[in-house]
Amino acid sequence: MRAERADWGGLLEPSGSPVPQAHSAAHMQYVRGMSKAAKSTRTTATPDAPESAAGSRAAAQRLKMRRELAAAAMELFASKGYEATTVDEIAAQAGVARRTFFRHFRSKEEAIFPDHDDTLIRAEAVLNAAPAHEHPLDTVCRGIKEVMKMYAASPAVSVERYRLTREVPTLREREIASVARYERLFTRYLLGHFDEHAHHHGNDDPLLAEVAASAVVTAHNHVLRRWLRAGGQGDVEGQLDHAFGIVRRTFGTGIPAGRDTPPSGASAISDGGEVLVTVARTDAPLDEVMRTIEKALRTRS
Repeated sequence: MRAERADWGGLLEPSGSPVPQAHSAAHMQYVRGMSKAAKSTRTTATPDAPESAAGSRAAAQRLKMRRELAAAAMELFASKGYEATTVDEIAAQAGVARRTFFRHFRSKEEAIFPDHDDTLIRAEAVLNAAPAHEHPLDTVCRGIKEVMKMYAASPAVSVERYRLTREVPTLREREIASVARYERLFTRYLLGHFDEHAHHHGNDDPLLAEVAASAVVTAHNHVLRRWLRAGGQGDVEGQLDHAFGIVRRTFGTGIPAGRDTPPSGASAISDGGEVLVTVARTDAPLDEVMRTIEKALRTRS
């Protein structure tokens, strides 16, 4: 899922794939959803609020304005068409000046993705705050759940944005670029759990980290597409956990749990040959522990 692959990206499907049936007055549902989401970020000022609270209020106001601009853009895209809509019209629809628009977005195609920057920050915060004992692949799965939360918070908004993005190539390319940012973040995180000196020719660890990160993102986007095609209905969290389980079973044993802890599945055999010692995380699934023991026994025999 690289940005240069224009035929496939993130939650989008290859050209020619079926698009969800548009609902009547879908763009108005989008606007209502956006407005509701924007209101939820509003904070009430207090006379003795600390300076940190002032920063939080500023961030909330920034996100509120981005969502209002996005709502205005989506309404115009749905009623006039993407190509016929100008930045000046979007700004006027939102009741702000043109320069205000450009303080929040660099172009009109950016305007329908107001939450990606903030979601990327939240995902990175999950990685940075991960407990030392947690397997890095589990951490990455938790991090990308922040992306799913963004979409699931406003189903009508997400479904309408999905429809529009499928119809406009420029918006599809923008979404591809956004998804690539998440994948780069998770790849860097997984690479950080390998020793730097181990990154040499013939070592497959960096390849494993990149493939595993791609697998997590692909699993997430597969579930997200299915949920969007169903009109934002269904147990998306349960489906996501099932998909992540498949990724963990496929890649989990090959990625070390951390720089200072033995990888899940590490094994050792005593010099006397009478005692077999295996090492596994206490939270490792039973089938993973059994595979570790079987591997050690095969090595011994």
